[in-house]
Amino acid sequence: MNKAIISILGQDRPGIIAAVSDLIFRQDGNIENVSQTILQSEFSGIFIVSLPEALDLDRLRSVLQEGLDPLGQHVIVRPVRTDAPVYSPSQNREPFVITTRGPDRKGLVARITGVIARFGVNVTNLQAIFKGGAAPGDNVMIYEVDIPATVDQKILRRALRAEAEALDLEISIQHRHIFEALNRI
Repeated sequence: MNKAIISILGQDRPGIIAAVSDLIFRQDGNIENVSQTILQSEFSGIFIVSLPEALDLDRLRSVLQEGLDPLGQHVIVRPVRTDAPVYSPSQNREPFVITTRGPDRKGLVARITGVIARFGVNVTNLQAIFKGGAAPGDNVMIYEVDIPATVDQKILRRALRAEAEALDLEISIQHRHIFEALNRI
């Protein structure tokens, strides 16, 4: 089987995932992973699929685009590379959630993720909700990260707090299990 990554982008509306999954199924494909979200009014979906060897990816893209044109979606298809070096995170790591709140300004994500990257910490999920204005509760960023055991967490926390202070942000750094327990409905 071949593997492909399919990106679907366009204005949100009901039925997009149903259409994509049906079109993949009709090509004898299987969805292995999917991540989908709505950003403001825009749909964004990324699918990793396994496909029959005989299915040409250009043909798949054409089938998907034709089927999704009525929904106003844009399709990108590319093979999943198996020859490229793969990032392999350390098995000895801990999941944390970093949350920032504060006024919106250019460079917030770049500066916070810059600190995270300097320490070799991997961002596994990021949600940023910017509503504009200076009300701290209106602008929130939630970074889910894996911190390797080799990272000195005290130094990382100090660096993140210093960057957050420079950006006039409130910051919280919690182990994911604690974050989930505190935010459970």
